[in-house]
Amino acid sequence: MNGSFPDFPYEPVFREVDGLRLAHVDEGEGPPVVFWHGEPTWSFLWRHVIPPVRDAGFRCIAPDLVGFGRSDKPTDVGWYSYDRHCALAATLVEDLDLRDATFVVHDWGGPIGLRIAMERPERVSRIVVMDTGLWTGRQRMSDAWWAFRNFVERTEDLPISFLVDGATKRELSEEEKAAYDAPFPDPPSKAGARAFPLLIPHEEDGPGAAEGRAVLEALRADARPLLMLWADQDPVLTLEVGERFAAAIGHPGIDRVIRDASHFLQEDQGPEIGRAIADWLRA
Repeated sequence: MNGSFPDFPYEPVFREVDGLRLAHVDEGEGPPVVFWHGEPTWSFLWRHVIPPVRDAGFRCIAPDLVGFGRSDKPTDVGWYSYDRHCALAATLVEDLDLRDATFVVHDWGGPIGLRIAMERPERVSRIVVMDTGLWTGRQRMSDAWWAFRNFVERTEDLPISFLVDGATKRELSEEEKAAYDAPFPDPPSKAGARAFPLLIPHEEDGPGAAEGRAVLEALRADARPLLMLWADQDPVLTLEVGERFAAAIGHPGIDRVIRDASHFLQEDQGPEIGRAIADWLRA
């Protein structure tokens, strides 16, 4: 995966884990802030969020989950699991020996990043939650989400940039769309993106459901500072869903609604989000 990407001059850093090459971006100096992306994006999603946080005196780290971005992409959909994603992602924190970190989580970065934060509290001091949730087997999914899941299940050649562009308020440029498509040159490379929607448990005994409930309970009892940012026009994880998630984790509510933003709020209001995180961290 070569080439330049708009507003994304960051060179990847690679690690070898279990025979896989995993990529991350590492920019700036200071206390670490780790940005966890979700489906079907990669660290490119954070390109407008990182500069205000970096310039405020923080080290910005944005990993590409296995199967995404500049990380390796096992081609068997069945290879991917919630446990495997979490185990591989957690190696970043250990390999970089991160301490006093802030985790910023979005979409599937939530179930993964929040689990790591709960299981390694000595590493993570603060949490920022954006348009995400935890899969407990009890969560209600919208009709829009079920339509998306069914589409993914039957579509081998997933139109990645089409999905991202469809969940932003503004229209992505052709160069931005190309950047979202770049990690996935052929249908086999899209196995990880196809797997994520299928990994959500819908029964209490489904794979990952018990782990999701454990993270939810740990988060509810957690005293670390937490900031909730939420898009005002997310069609899948609506503001109402965000308020319900806040209540479920014992948080007073959404701290800041990001206006004129859809599910990929980083695309719609990236600099504003970056400034909000930087201001909160400095306060």
